[in-house]
Amino acid sequence: MPTLYYAVGACSLAPHITLEWIGRPYEAVKVQYGSDELLAVNPAGAVPTFREDDGWLLTQAGAILDYLAHKHPEARLAGGAGARAKAEAHRWSAFFTSDLHAAFWPIFMPYRYTTDQSEAARASVVEAGHRLVAKQLNVLDRHLDGREYILDGGRSVIDAYAFPMVRWAMKLLPGGLDRYPNVLALHDRLAADPSVRKVLAREAGG
Repeated sequence: MPTLYYAVGACSLAPHITLEWIGRPYEAVKVQYGSDELLAVNPAGAVPTFREDDGWLLTQAGAILDYLAHKHPEARLAGGAGARAKAEAHRWSAFFTSDLHAAFWPIFMPYRYTTDQSEAARASVVEAGHRLVAKQLNVLDRHLDGREYILDGGRSVIDAYAFPMVRWAMKLLPGGLDRYPNVLALHDRLAADPSVRKVLAREAGG
């Protein structure tokens, strides 16, 4: 049975949701960053880590999502067929990996971005992170205008990828998603999905 190693609150939520949408048997294993259990399967100590039946390991959320979408075409989670549809899926996967996810690092770990260890310096780094996240959310919000989902082919792994980061923004940005009505609508649409609710309850220990 395929196994997903995940951590609560991390972007591993995206493949966790995707596996539930696919509807095939899988095992979800909750781990801590850097734990012996995780290091035994992924020397980087990071999540998500995905292990196939035959022991093959895959890391990096974007790669796992792309693999699952194409392994299970019957689930219709790739966002459409054809060269342009695939390119759009790769475009938005790269956006979430490189633009939006990376924008949160100054908020999560401000000490990495300054040699000044004063509270004022760290607060300045966090504020810069807020601005970076806001810039990328503006891009996403404009794209979602008039759309239910990110890709033209309907609900996809890319929406699952967006979900944990949108949740981070709700909690960490001043004002949450008030300035991004289309992003908020996507969040609410996904949060109401029974499979998403099931995964959130599992990750919360419910």
